[in-house]
Amino acid sequence: MTDRHPLFGPLVFAGGLVFGFGLGFSHMARPEVVLDFLQFDDFGLLFVMFGAAVVSGIGFAVLPRVRDRAPLTGDQYERRLRPLDRNVLVGGAVFGVGWGLSGICPGAAYASLGVGNVAILWALAGMFLGAYLQGYWRSKTAAARAATTGAD
Repeated sequence: MTDRHPLFGPLVFAGGLVFGFGLGFSHMARPEVVLDFLQFDDFGLLFVMFGAAVVSGIGFAVLPRVRDRAPLTGDQYERRLRPLDRNVLVGGAVFGVGWGLSGICPGAAYASLGVGNVAILWALAGMFLGAYLQGYWRSKTAAARAATTGAD
């Protein structure tokens, strides 16, 4: 494990500050705006996501050419290629159902608190509980799989 740069925390905080401000400014922290997008009534979220993807894409394309290590963590830049497998498809579908039911995605949920939407705490609690249950289920199935393969 590499030592993190001393400014790691403040810079990540600043990034979160910019992220939250952008979500609040673009009204993407409001569940009704997200639900309007999911119902094809408002495509503002699409433009916000596209703008973020373009800026991030440029950064991830340029930074490894400028330096071979991440500026804050010192870790080697490398692409994490993941195959499109059953877990990605099922997880994406389940995420989509949760997104549609709550009307908010995880990042926007936190920003939604900042604009005064205290009721979003229910969605945040559900996200934490859902992630915990998935991790618990995955560890139990991995242990059961190891027990059956080890018993053969």
